[in-house]
Amino acid sequence: EKNISLQMQEINVREGQQFSEPFKSMNPFNCIPFLELDDGTIISESISICRYLEEELYPAPSLFGKTPKEKAYVDMWNRRLELDAFSPLGNALRNKEAFFSDRVLAGTRGDIKQSPDIVERGRQMSNLLFKRIDYYLKDKEFICGDNFTIADITGYFIFVTLKRLKFDIPKEFKNVQKWKLNLLNRECFNNE
Repeated sequence: EKNISLQMQEINVREGQQFSEPFKSMNPFNCIPFLELDDGTIISESISICRYLEEELYPAPSLFGKTPKEKAYVDMWNRRLELDAFSPLGNALRNKEAFFSDRVLAGTRGDIKQSPDIVERGRQMSNLLFKRIDYYLKDKEFICGDNFTIADITGYFIFVTLKRLKFDIPKEFKNVQKWKLNLLNRECFNNE
């Protein structure tokens, strides 16, 4: 959406490179992505990185809102989407796919066992979210109204995760389906 170009360094998480130095010292949560600033400050968590980039370097177009009211509204919707669907679906994915059998908890390698109950809970929680927001989306192009925001980006990744899990959006949630199509047609997602 913003056409940002950053210097990047790829690390091999399949082989656990994030657990080796210098990455382990830079980010004790052993998760990616993280951003190192010129002064050595490390910012991890995707939304935090996006917020920093927007506020410090790339203010337009605004994905987080411009006024205090808009910022609070976008943050509210993004948190609802994260807590009620994105996180539960992420946990479902980590509990379903064999690749995550020794890494059920992000940033770890350990003996926490995968659980099919968590997979089913991810489906149930995302469907509950869709039930709650379907009517709300009736006259809206995006989750926060007419403007594309970071909450829509979170929504897009909810839909990507649903696809990877082979979970369908129940047919009765027609407005959620419409929102999904609006997002899939965005130019910023055409390279996925």
